[in-house]
Parts: sequence; C-alpha cells; structure tokens
Amino acid sequence: MGAIKRLFLNDKFILSLILLNSIVIFSEGFSLESLGCQKIIHILDSIFTISFLAELLIKVKYFGWKQYIKSSWNKMDFILVLLSLPSILLLFVDDNISGLSFVLIFRVARVFKFFRFLKFIPGITDLAKGVQRALKTSVVVLFGFILYNFIISILSCYMFKGISPQYFGDPITSFYSTFKIFTVEGWYEIPDKMTLNLSGFQAFFIKLYFIVILITGGIFGLSIVNSIFVDAMVSDNNDELERKVDELTAKIDVLIDNQKK
Repeated sequence: MGAIKRLFLNDKFILSLILLNSIVIFSEGFSLESLGCQKIIHILDSIFTISFLAELLIKVKYFGWKQYIKSSWNKMDFILVLLSLPSILLLFVDDNISGLSFVLIFRVARVFKFFRFLKFIPGITDLAKGVQRALKTSVVVLFGFILYNFIISILSCYMFKGISPQYFGDPITSFYSTFKIFTVEGWYEIPDKMTLNLSGFQAFFIKLYFIVILITGGIFGLSIVNSIFVDAMVSDNNDELERKVDELTAKIDVLIDNQKK
C-alpha cells in the first residue's frame, strides 16, 4: 500500500496518466467503426478517471483536507475530478437510447481533465499571478471598454436594424457585431455588405460611422486595454529590477563613504 501511495504522490506518474488519458480521449474523436473499440476506449477512460479519484483521496488523507484544499492547484484538481466522475456512467448507459441524449454532457465533461496539464507547465504559477494582477489593474479600463461597446451597439441597433437586421436586428446581435468591428480583423465586411445597394450619400455616412467606431473602439480602445494588461503582467519583473538597482546603489554609496573615510 505504501508503494501505491508514493506512486500517486509522484507528479511524474500523474503527468504520465494525464498524457495517456489525453491520447485516449483524442482517439475517441475519430469515427470508429467497431463498437468494441468504442467500449475499450470508454473503459480505459473510466480507469483513468478512477485513478485520478484515487490520487485525490490519497492526497487528502496524506496532507489532510485543510492543507490539501489550501492549494489553488489542488482546488482545480478537485473540481476537475468531480466534473469527470459522471462520465463513468457511459459504461452502463447506451447514449443512443431515445431520451438519454443528456449523457453526451458526461462525454464532454471528460475533456476538462486536459486542464490538469496547466499544473505541470514550468513557470505557470508566476504566469497565473501575473494574469491575476493584470486583471485587477485593468478591470476599470476593461469595464469602460465593455460599456462603450454596449452604448455603440444600442446606437447601431436603432440606426441600422432596418437596413441590416442580420448584424443589428437586436441589441445582443448588435453587441456581437460591434465587438467584431472593434477587433479590427475583417471590420470592413459589415459596412461593405450594408452599403451594397444604398445610394452614395448613405453609403458614405455608414462607412464613415464605422471608421469612427473602428478608430475609437478598435485602434484606441483595445490598444489601451492591451497595454495596461501587459504592463501590469510584467510589473512584478520591473519591481524586482528596481529593488536590485536600489540595493546596488546602496552598496555603491557605502563603498564611496568608506573610501572617503
């Protein structure tokens, strides 16, 4: 029993299980003619799911629940294991039976186990802290960007829902179309389709309107959000450099003072 415990406490062994399980789930994405092959894949995936459950139980017993759940990575592992447990029902339920199509949700839930790869990426902890810090810093700007998108989408909806209902027929559709324009990529497709059968003045006004939206929301708006987000992510590195520079400056000052004496 001690050997099994050490095995499930070994990160390299767990990473191997995740890799093998990923191959199994990946192979299921192909059309398999044989029902026997599908059954084998379901059995293998269930074995991996049970193995991850055993890992969870062993770690909880070894570290204690409070110590185990204190780690953010362990919280993620716990949630992902719970999400994948219902997929074991696929062994006992025929999802082709009428009225039982909901079991497909269990099949999709197994894909969440891929997220466990994140835990083993070098430097992922520092990256996660950087993203968290960047989100806190840029939340106000991000909210302002979303609010501007919302205002423009409502305005565009009332102005163009009669001309182009497929893009601005309702506020939700208009919000999505406005965001597409903000992303800059392919922004001209919407105004070009809208002005295809319109007169020169109307076409000019619509294109000018979307050019203004592109400049204010796409070029300036998204650029500001991106710059603040990136600056906040690397700010920790800048702080470390500034600290080292201050320490070096202090040591130089000490040396200069000693030489003067």
